[in-house]
Amino acid sequence: MTKKEIGNDQLITQIIKGIEEVKGNDINILDLRDIENTVCNYFVICNGTSNTQVNAIVNSIQKTVSKELKDKPWHIEGSDNAEWVLIDYVHVVVHVFQKHIREFYDIEGLWGDAKTTVIETNY
Repeated sequence: MTKKEIGNDQLITQIIKGIEEVKGNDINILDLRDIENTVCNYFVICNGTSNTQVNAIVNSIQKTVSKELKDKPWHIEGSDNAEWVLIDYVHVVVHVFQKHIREFYDIEGLWGDAKTTVIETNY
């Protein structure tokens, strides 16, 4: 494993921890490394039940990643209405949706060639 891959793995682990802290739902990791012309290596996708929970998930991810890895996002988009918030950590991009918005945009369907890992949650 390269240093970048170890970094991605650690980052994804902390992102998932942040999502689970506030009970984010339906967590999927899409591995985009084998697909040509992608903007990053991984998508982490999850959803919350309201804009309040979406914001809580976003804040929890940032806090967990910052505390554990001393890393902060390169860019965040969509936190104003909190229906779909994108957190860009350059090689890993996190999409936090409200459920109905996630179903409408169907990112997993658009990136159907990606290798998908479903994270089981126990809550």
